Amino acid sequence: MTARTRPLRDRETGAQRLLQASAKLSYDPEVDVDWEAPLTEGAFFIPERTVSLYGTELWDRMSHEQRVELSRQELINSVSVGIWFEIILMQMLLRMSYRADPTTAHARYALTEVADECRHSTMFAMLIDKVDGRPYRNNRLLHFTAHALPLILRGPSMWVATLIGEEVFDAIQREHLQDESIQPLVRAVMRIHVTEEARHVRYARDDLTRLMARASWPVKTFTRIVVAIGSMLLSRLLSRPAQYARAGLENPRRAAALARRSPHRREVLAQGAAKMVRYLREVDLVGGPGLVLWRRSGLL
Repeated sequence: MTARTRPLRDRETGAQRLLQASAKLSYDPEVDVDWEAPLTEGAFFIPERTVSLYGTELWDRMSHEQRVELSRQELINSVSVGIWFEIILMQMLLRMSYRADPTTAHARYALTEVADECRHSTMFAMLIDKVDGRPYRNNRLLHFTAHALPLILRGPSMWVATLIGEEVFDAIQREHLQDESIQPLVRAVMRIHVTEEARHVRYARDDLTRLMARASWPVKTFTRIVVAIGSMLLSRLLSRPAQYARAGLENPRRAAALARRSPHRREVLAQGAAKMVRYLREVDLVGGPGLVLWRRSGLL
């Protein structure tokens, strides 16, 4: 039974369950993370196999210290992307809530998710500060273009953008929890994020499944394009040249190109996106002209 054939769960029932789960298990990063604990000297900041250059000839030439520093920069970059995305998501959820009946469980959960994402963005900012980093910023074109996304993305396109931003990070971050060799502080932060993001993914999937059951061809086509562009953008942002420059590599653009071509890197991304892609195929949102972007992204 696929997402398109299984019975649709009642919108209010699903939202009420998510509200109850949030009441039982939510975190305050100010309290639930030990920010005073020292970092572990020499430890990686993300699992070694998920560092973008792992498995390349350039990686083989790097010292342990260089590899650790690149892992630090990639952590800072990924949570910077996370903050950027979560701020956009909060705007979309608030715009949806503005039009909704605030007494419904669905609207109340949207506001609950906004509260979660506020804490996550604060937590990521504190993590960047704790590891003595500087946040990565998008170029001017992307920075100003993204201002329009909360106005443009509604309904199915809003939810596929949400899944691109949440499910891939969620899957990769779960590997942090299993790797005891990385910084304990990072594992503590990711544990909170993974726990709460699981509810956000369920909320997005439930609504997207309902909407796609009655979506018109133009809506489906536009949604396919949005999710394909989103997959490509995420892949590019996670291997931007600036992170290699800050890690001290001599040719940052060459390093970025090497990472994007790396079979191992593409495998890591594809593994992280596997559950999401399987679901999107079930609701018929992977196909058409966007397949070119999907393949270039490495997420397929």
